[in-house]
Amino acid sequence: MLEQTWRWFGPSDPITLQDIRQTGATGIVSALHHVPNGEVWTKDAILERKKLIEAAGLRWSVIESIPVHEDIKRRTGNFEFYIENYKESLRNAAACGIPVVCYNFMPVLDWTRTDLAFQVEDGSEALRFDMSEVAAFDIFLLKRPGAELAYSGETVKRAGEWYTGADSAARERLVANIIAGLPGSEESYTIESFRQKLETYKDIDATKLRQNLVLFLREIVPVAENVRIRLAIHPDDPPFGIFGLPRVVSDISDALTVIKACDSEYNGLCFCTGSFGARADNDMPAMIGTLGHRINFLHFRSVQLEPDGSFYEASHLEGSANMPAVMKAVLQEVARRAREGRTDLSIPYRPDHGHRMMGDLVSDRQSNPGYSLYGRMRGLAELRGLEMGCEVYIRKTSC
Repeated sequence: MLEQTWRWFGPSDPITLQDIRQTGATGIVSALHHVPNGEVWTKDAILERKKLIEAAGLRWSVIESIPVHEDIKRRTGNFEFYIENYKESLRNAAACGIPVVCYNFMPVLDWTRTDLAFQVEDGSEALRFDMSEVAAFDIFLLKRPGAELAYSGETVKRAGEWYTGADSAARERLVANIIAGLPGSEESYTIESFRQKLETYKDIDATKLRQNLVLFLREIVPVAENVRIRLAIHPDDPPFGIFGLPRVVSDISDALTVIKACDSEYNGLCFCTGSFGARADNDMPAMIGTLGHRINFLHFRSVQLEPDGSFYEASHLEGSANMPAVMKAVLQEVARRAREGRTDLSIPYRPDHGHRMMGDLVSDRQSNPGYSLYGRMRGLAELRGLEMGCEVYIRKTSC
């Protein structure tokens, strides 16, 4: 069986550990968001969080994330200092018994959405990435030089129509959704500070950023291997360039570059079906067949793709992802590991994001965008049932 986990943002999260235990999840995915980016995570701070989790009858299964400082991504400034701090944080996490660390190498923005309350057909609310609104922000609000060249003529036209028809509140909401910082993001920005941050990447293309990632991995993977903590890099979200920023973990070729950079079971992937699934050319079951031996963590969610590159977060078993085929491929990987005598059979997964629905919509208790209680609980229940059904199918067909 896979390990069923739940993301918890710490004591300030409106969804409590007691709530989470009642969903059926046994593992927690958490991070020390109060620690400034680049500083060492001390053993005392890690143990304090771990004790809270264990007191609720749960296990801290995955750290998501220990942020990678921008100096490391650009390989400028104090990057060597921050790499040493990262190594120390890994050592401390391992000493406290945390088995997996998830991280990402996305420049500037952690993840991007334009609408945090997009109403779907059943009346629940989903997260949405609208390409026209991204273009409107880029061209008319951010005013990035040459931005209009990054979009199709039709998208630029729709962006202009959106901007013309949007009032000041709608424009401010779009700016906030894109750059004010979504849950788990490392930083938030104003328009001006965002422009300045983009400027620091003007000489860094995908090739250069990929080189910097490989150099980072060559520094930290030996440490992870030594202390036996499994690394899991999260793919880009969305898995294509935005605002002129490069992307380096968006498809199977990128993922192979990561795992080949340091051939170690401790250098692995967080396979996010929502991120990889936002590109129609990513065949996720096939990707799992190729990359499965290095999957150390799983995010299960589905997006509904639209022709212009827009998407919204669908229910976990709906949308454009073939989730039964994905789950079957994951369980076949687990069976392969068992045949090889590997011990990492119970890969942790979490229902990633979820609609705001039912009690989420009427309760006084707020939730972080994408991290509702009822929507994720529905997702976990559906995934749990899918996992059990796929296991039965695999056993019967292998007899």
